[in-house]
Amino acid sequence: MAEPRTLFTSALVERTLVRIAHEISERNENSREVVLVGIHRGGVHLANRLKVTLESIWQHRVPTGELDVTMHRDDLDKHPAPEMRVTSIPFDITGKVVVLVDDVLFSGRTTRAALDALNDFGRPEVVQLAVLIDRGHRQLPIRADFIGKNVPTSLQERIQVSLREDGLEDSVTIEKL
Repeated sequence: MAEPRTLFTSALVERTLVRIAHEISERNENSREVVLVGIHRGGVHLANRLKVTLESIWQHRVPTGELDVTMHRDDLDKHPAPEMRVTSIPFDITGKVVVLVDDVLFSGRTTRAALDALNDFGRPEVVQLAVLIDRGHRQLPIRADFIGKNVPTSLQERIQVSLREDGLEDSVTIEKL
């Protein structure tokens, strides 16, 4: 494997999240109807960071939850012992603007699983998708509403998002497999 190439430094990750938060704010005039739901793993950390910035912009609390999509995936048969994580959405999403947050958008299958999982919690008015990286290669008709950066990749490349919440320095790298 070749050396990973850095796409985002820590400072750029932070600036990008601030920009995405402002875009969410601009698109959603009725801020009290907006809730954030992070998709495990990286999306949960990013949703929590967006929450802080949005609360600063809107001057009110922004409900934030976390969603495990494991049991809603269409490739469960390929993982004999799937790793389950906590799902916690301690608020009603019915009639709300749910902003799903993930670190990387690739085939669209994780997002589809997240949409299925959200049905267990109510019927949102609107679901929007915020991602740090959109790397293309969609297998389903899914697109992000808020994108940190479009990074065209080949299928022989991997995007790695590292976050301080996992004990690492914030960065996004790309490497050949």
